[in-house]
Amino acid sequence: MFAGEDPLSLNRIRSTLIRLEDTIIFALIERAQFAHNPRIYERGAIKELKDVAFEGSWLEWFLKETESFHAKARRYTSPDEYPFTNDLPKPLLPALQFPSILHPNNININATILSLYTRSIVPRITRQATLTLAAQKRAAGISGDGELEDDGNYGSAATIDLEVLQAISKRVHYGKFVSESKFKSDPAAFVPHILKPNREALDALITKPEVERTLLQRVRRKTSTYGQDFGPDGEPIIHPGKDGKASVSVGIGSGKIDVEGVVELYEFYIIPLTKEVEVDYLLKRLDGLSQEEIDALAKQPKA
Repeated sequence: MFAGEDPLSLNRIRSTLIRLEDTIIFALIERAQFAHNPRIYERGAIKELKDVAFEGSWLEWFLKETESFHAKARRYTSPDEYPFTNDLPKPLLPALQFPSILHPNNININATILSLYTRSIVPRITRQATLTLAAQKRAAGISGDGELEDDGNYGSAATIDLEVLQAISKRVHYGKFVSESKFKSDPAAFVPHILKPNREALDALITKPEVERTLLQRVRRKTSTYGQDFGPDGEPIIHPGKDGKASVSVGIGSGKIDVEGVVELYEFYIIPLTKEVEVDYLLKRLDGLSQEEIDALAKQPKA
């Protein structure tokens, strides 16, 4: 994963995060084509899982089964991969030797990512598909609770959920590389706030409002572009708007995804969670170091 380039180069980190944007946006577009299907996120809701003594949700079972295979293929020995499942099998393949880049830590906030995704993100992203399904059910004479939310595509929805979750997890936990890069460039700025400890001061050191604004603008443009319907000639399909004027097919009711829903995912979940991981990592950055090593870092000039 690190061949040919400094893994702590901010240019390399930025390139990785931008590529992950594409992965996340495309996967969310795919998930938005299915209804909410809340039953697959409810523990104990699928009888067939109870029959095999699994007490979790359909998505949790899907994660466990998939990650068990991935663990055997040594996916989670990589320093930028984090499983959602505990007690995974050991790799069948011999271990790869990765360079020692990050300070030892056990930070994994996938439980938080999974909860936020299923409770907040999925309902927002799938709203249009859910409403369309309800209209179709009403046309078929189904009304009330039976008309909403469930299209029965449990396997397809969970497959895409897994892709989204893994991409978000990788993106959020990449904050460790961001923190390590920033720490190494100016350790003296961080050491006093780590020793105190002072989360607010560390958060201020890593926060770049202009970078965040640029990121959100880029996500909005990408989602608006990727979320269009395209004709056979590769040109965007133009639909008449509510006022009768032509409009390109993006946004709720006209395109494939709620653009602002994706922007809000980044603004209120991905960016804050990434910064949380960055600060958590920094607070552990001096663990195991001698007082002499800490003193040397506190005096080290900015790179």
